[in-house]
Formats: sequence, structure tokens, C-alpha cells
Amino acid sequence: MRILIVEDEAGVAGFVEQGLTEAGYAVDIARNGPDGLEYALAFEYDAVVLDIMLPKMNGLDVLREMRNQRVKTPVLLLTARDGVDDRVRGLDVGGDDYLVKPFAFPELLARIRALLRRPPLQSGNILSMDDLEMDISQREVRRAGKHIELSPREFSLLELLLRHPNQVLTRTQIVEHVWNFDFYSDTNVVDVYIGYLRRKIDRNFDPPLIHTVRGVGYRLSEEKDD
Repeated sequence: MRILIVEDEAGVAGFVEQGLTEAGYAVDIARNGPDGLEYALAFEYDAVVLDIMLPKMNGLDVLREMRNQRVKTPVLLLTARDGVDDRVRGLDVGGDDYLVKPFAFPELLARIRALLRRPPLQSGNILSMDDLEMDISQREVRRAGKHIELSPREFSLLELLLRHPNQVLTRTQIVEHVWNFDFYSDTNVVDVYIGYLRRKIDRNFDPPLIHTVRGVGYRLSEEKDD
């Protein structure tokens, strides 16, 4: 899943980026309000971590413009202010959650997971299809009760597919959600990682769940290929 961090404090941004990357998320960073807004409008993120006190354009104005442009991406607001009025104002503008600095990274990660469980994404900590089951909070995958070991990138790719069941995802959509902004997409890396997943979750299991839609991309479905 792809997360945008809009944070001008290099230490905080680096700390959050490292933690989210290690947790298997693709991460982009913007250092000021206008850049954050440009990223949020240009790309389809799964969540945004948005600092309120930003140079050039504050986070509330960024969020207000995102909602005016009908960007529905869930937003976690960060701020050094702990006043009730500040929290209410941020939520009223269109924020989905609020975290006060300084914060513990496990709490930030838990709040992001909670945001990703909200509509239009599939709800709950458990994502499943047929006998395939993914526990988001425990970072575990099983099929037919058998534990399957996945790399962070494989886990993120499978999570994306499970959150969009029976939906065809193009290679471009997959790259934009699973790899970073500066990733060079003119490669076959999506096909390579789909191959990795197939060997782990489809080989020796029935029915196969990952399907190729020729000329378009891939879908996760219990239905057989056309």
C-alpha cells in the first residue's frame, strides 16, 4: 500500500519513512504544503500522513483543498498542538484521525492500519478469499491453514489484490500502490512479483486465485480465467 508523508521536519519524516518502509509500505515524502497537495492530487494514495504546521501552505489548507477536489484518501493529521479546538478543527476540515507529537511509531502504524480498514477498502484486520487469509495486524498469510512466508513487497502486493477482490488492476495501478514515487515503472517487476506470489499461494493449491487479464493486468478471483 502507498502512503504519502507531508512533513517538513526532516527527522520526523525520516523516522516515519523508515518505519513504514520496514513495515512493507511504499512511501513518498513532500516537505511543504504545495508539494504535498500536488502529490495528493496527482496520485492515488491509500493514506496520507499530514503535518498541520507546514511551510508555504499549512496542512489544514492542504486538506481542505484535497476535499474540495473530491480526494477521499484517508488522512492522519500530525501536530504539536494538543488542544481540543485544534483537533476539532482538523477533523471538521476533513481529517480522519489525529496524532499529537511526539508519538510512538507503533501507535502511528496502528492508526494507519485503522484508516486502511475504512470504506471504500475492505474492512477488518483479516482479508480473505476462498481459503486464503491475510492477518494485517500480525502480518501473517495462510492458505488452507498453511503458513506462507512473504517478503514485505510480496505482502504489500497481495494486500492490494485482496483489498480489490475480483477487480482488474493494471500494472500501472499496481506500481503506483506498491512501489515508491521514484520507481522506474518501465520494467517487468510487477510480472516478476506476481510470479513470486503465484509460486507461494497458488502452487499446490486449488483453485488458483491470481489471474492474468491479457493486455491489462491482474485480478484476484475464485473464478477461472476466461
